[in-house]
Amino acid sequence: MHSPHDPYVRVRGAREHNLRDVDVDVPRDSLVVFTGVSGSGKSSLAFGTIYAEAQRRYFESVAPYARRLIHQAGAPRVAEITGLPPAVSLEQRRSAPSARSSVGTVTTLSNSLRMLLSRAGTYPVGAERLDSDAFSPNTAAGACPACHGLGRVHDTDEALLVPDPALSIREGAIAAWPGAWQGKNLRDVLDALGYDVDRPWRDLPQAERDWILFTDEQPVVTVHPVREAGRIQRPYQGTYTSARRYVLHTFADTRSQSLRARAERFLTSSPCPACGGSRLRPEALAVTFTGRTIADLAALPLAELAQTLESGAGANETARVLTDDLRARIAVVTELGLGYLSLDRTTPTLSNGELQRLRLATQLRSGLFGVVYVLDEPSAGLHPADAEALLVVLDRLKAAGNSVFVVEHHLDVVRRADWLVDVGPAAGVHGGRVLHSGPPAGLAEVAESATRPYLFDRRPVPTRAVRGASGWLKLGPVTRHNLAALEAELPLGVFTAVTGVSGSGKSTLVGAITEEEPGVGRLVTVDQKPIGRTPRSNLATYTGLFDVVRKLFAATDEAKARGYQAGRFSFNVTGGRCETCQGEGFVSVELLFLPSTYAPCPQCHGARYRPETLQVTHRGLNIAEVLDLTVEAAAGFFTDAPAALRSLRALLDVGLGYLRLGQPATELSGGEAQRIKLATELQRATTRRGNTLYVLDEPTTGLHPADVEVLMRQLQRLVDAGNSVVVVEHDMAVVAEADWVLDLGPGGGAEGGRVVAAGPPRDVAADPRSRTAPYLAREFAGEA
Repeated sequence: MHSPHDPYVRVRGAREHNLRDVDVDVPRDSLVVFTGVSGSGKSSLAFGTIYAEAQRRYFESVAPYARRLIHQAGAPRVAEITGLPPAVSLEQRRSAPSARSSVGTVTTLSNSLRMLLSRAGTYPVGAERLDSDAFSPNTAAGACPACHGLGRVHDTDEALLVPDPALSIREGAIAAWPGAWQGKNLRDVLDALGYDVDRPWRDLPQAERDWILFTDEQPVVTVHPVREAGRIQRPYQGTYTSARRYVLHTFADTRSQSLRARAERFLTSSPCPACGGSRLRPEALAVTFTGRTIADLAALPLAELAQTLESGAGANETARVLTDDLRARIAVVTELGLGYLSLDRTTPTLSNGELQRLRLATQLRSGLFGVVYVLDEPSAGLHPADAEALLVVLDRLKAAGNSVFVVEHHLDVVRRADWLVDVGPAAGVHGGRVLHSGPPAGLAEVAESATRPYLFDRRPVPTRAVRGASGWLKLGPVTRHNLAALEAELPLGVFTAVTGVSGSGKSTLVGAITEEEPGVGRLVTVDQKPIGRTPRSNLATYTGLFDVVRKLFAATDEAKARGYQAGRFSFNVTGGRCETCQGEGFVSVELLFLPSTYAPCPQCHGARYRPETLQVTHRGLNIAEVLDLTVEAAAGFFTDAPAALRSLRALLDVGLGYLRLGQPATELSGGEAQRIKLATELQRATTRRGNTLYVLDEPTTGLHPADVEVLMRQLQRLVDAGNSVVVVEHDMAVVAEADWVLDLGPGGGAEGGRVVAAGPPRDVAADPRSRTAPYLAREFAGEA
């Protein structure tokens, strides 16, 4: 047994995912960085093993009833961990939060601001004093009754509901109605009411069109028997639902994401006329502080909000105490380079990096002592100019008596580590070993480390001649967030990098491309949104590879003899799948005094298919075994299937050879999802010749420098084929390899939103107005 005063967290026999029975010791009360190429096993060690074990121990300490209320992950595959304190995890966001979630709610600053208005606000004469809930749009007491605290109202119009007025009702003119409704349920009702369902929509009288689309009367109607196809139809009696009512009801009440998304296509959104978009009741908006309502204060950039609060601190002692606390908490957020955000900014509009840094700011004020903070790439979305502020914050967490374990690729963060754990040497089955565990300087002696050359060797200076533009795309004027009628030009036929400090307006400007008519054959946006929201969606299904695989199995002699079609080998439909788990591979187990957990299906033992389906093999493997192959292994297996090889090679080309074909979408990072989408596009690019505009927002997120080089080769390939590539990027190694740089700034928020510099990378690197310039100049100087 180790001494209770042992200063190390000691891991023995870690076997999570691809870890190879890893033993490693890392010091507490230190900044420890875990690094290695994508898929090497660093996250499996930091999050899947160390944090997961700390979480498991915490769950064991709570009451059995309480455990049922908390999502509990399975125990990590590790023999022993000693010296492990309680842990707090700050991971990258995996799914979009609620539209009601905002910067204010994440940081809890909104709670303090509501308290300030409640206790120190100026009330109209005779008005009743409100508690802090009359100021929250998320409570019945504070929400605007017209929009229910959402700040926006939705409606529709004829052009949205009927996009093609040349069609008749029978032909599906009312696109907003589901396909099933276009039949007897609706057509016969309208026919019986006297409407001509075979006449082009545009030829119907306006009064009839309005009733069909917008009536809220919903009369009970009786349809007289209608003769159709030689049969007498039964009378219909029920309630008529107009197209508008159906769309609004579906959008507001359905639990189906797909139905909600479909309904949204037929809706317009505008600020609520009752509250002006503030989301609050009139009573709350009548109270002010420094002459501003709570909505006005929440709309200010945080840096400006702090100044406003300071001006009102002298009102009384209550105001001074509350404003001092608010300003101290805001200061932590602005230190992390997020002073351009406002409290009312909704979290779905934030990047993963912004959201994680907000959580980090909250932890700094928590005052916890003696815990392990496990952070997932806190530098994500950070301009090099902002990285120093992050390092100061990490040092403060450590100085407060905590251990800071960081999974990170940013070289400036890696260099500042007290202790470096380098995992590799490569991804998947070629990784899973600790190559170095010690001070960063010691990595210089580890020849097989993919990280070593980027830390210690002189970088090669970019020498490729820049390409010339084949045309220009004019953007704007764009007015959104901090962009005020900004106009810009992007060259076509080249590789363009859009740069600038965090909050300068890069993503907002590039997002405007999708709203323009770029004058290219095709526009492709490759984002980091999940490729699916359930475990049924995976790498093979998304890329179309699974269709090829199922056809290969259906073409075997055994499948033909049994009469199996390709559908037999799908785990998403009845037939060949295991019905006990319905193709999931696992079942939910309800435990009396513990939270429900998942266990391998007792029938198929995780294979997801019926035994009869698994008896069919292709080149010695059944369908379940094929789904368990890595991309790299599958490329060696499907040598007889050109269509499969095309998909697999595209995935290998973007560095995803370590992923399993059946790996659920829910297990993939945002960066992995983006590269899967890029690989899918690379497949299509082989059959098309140029004239496509590819737009990528921070494609290097989650990538080791070695993986960035792999990605860049593929993006340059697209440009060489006659396409245009535009990336929003902070990695200066990528920017230096661009043909054109558009630098926004000079600062974030109100201090940004302008084009500071534009031109070839070497020209921008020499521009004294650009905050990007000195970091880009380092690349051309070959500095590591």
